[in-house]
Amino acid sequence: MSGAPLLKRVDELGRATLTLNRPELRNAFDDELIVLLVEALKELERSSTVRVVMLAASGTAFSAGADLAWMRRMADYTFDENLADAAALAALMATLAGLKKPTIALVQGPAVAGGLGLVACCDIALATEAATFGLPEVRLGLTPAVISPYVVAAIGARATRRYALTAEAFDAREALRIGLVHELLPDAEALTARADSLTRAILQGGPNAIRATKELLEVVAHTPLDDDLVAWTARRTAETRASEEARGGLAAFFDKAEAPWLED
Repeated sequence: MSGAPLLKRVDELGRATLTLNRPELRNAFDDELIVLLVEALKELERSSTVRVVMLAASGTAFSAGADLAWMRRMADYTFDENLADAAALAALMATLAGLKKPTIALVQGPAVAGGLGLVACCDIALATEAATFGLPEVRLGLTPAVISPYVVAAIGARATRRYALTAEAFDAREALRIGLVHELLPDAEALTARADSLTRAILQGGPNAIRATKELLEVVAHTPLDDDLVAWTARRTAETRASEEARGGLAAFFDKAEAPWLED
């Protein structure tokens, strides 16, 4: 075994990297890793120093989804045991997707089933040109139920239907075309370098504005465009303008000075 199944590191930029560390199992997750991920994400959410969360993986695969040994145990579970198990996985996806801090997925290899779900839950997804993806659940007599809200949000219902029903694997270029990933890089080194530049770009924004923007977009994405939504967005704009952070940011802009949150 390769040691701890989940590694955590926080760098000088205030970026936390969570690394799936079960390379001998293609970073497949089980009930233990799910708990560790949820706990780590909640801890990072509470941290006053962490501003960006990055999800990476050791070895050649990003994540093969569910651990085979875990799946064998599931076969003998009662309905209530399966429900509790599925609820834990659902909580992981919801926690990652709902994190108030920006998230970046670094996909250096295959991301399958729940692994693909993790990618879909992140705000930004970068992949190497060698990465592959798939939703193979139906070939096991299963459905991608828990990850489906996030996959549909990422690539749309139409593309999800195709790949969930055929269970075809698809390559990184197709993942880029349908919107699952945002950029392709030639290798893992380039992946890390691009993640660094994106992190620095995110850190130029006000911390409160970043959090408010994530909350705003989540509401807008799931709300019909009507008079109530228009009024709500106007109110959010007014509230933001009145904030101390916005006042400081605007003053710095007009004075051609550094924004307050960038000062040492």
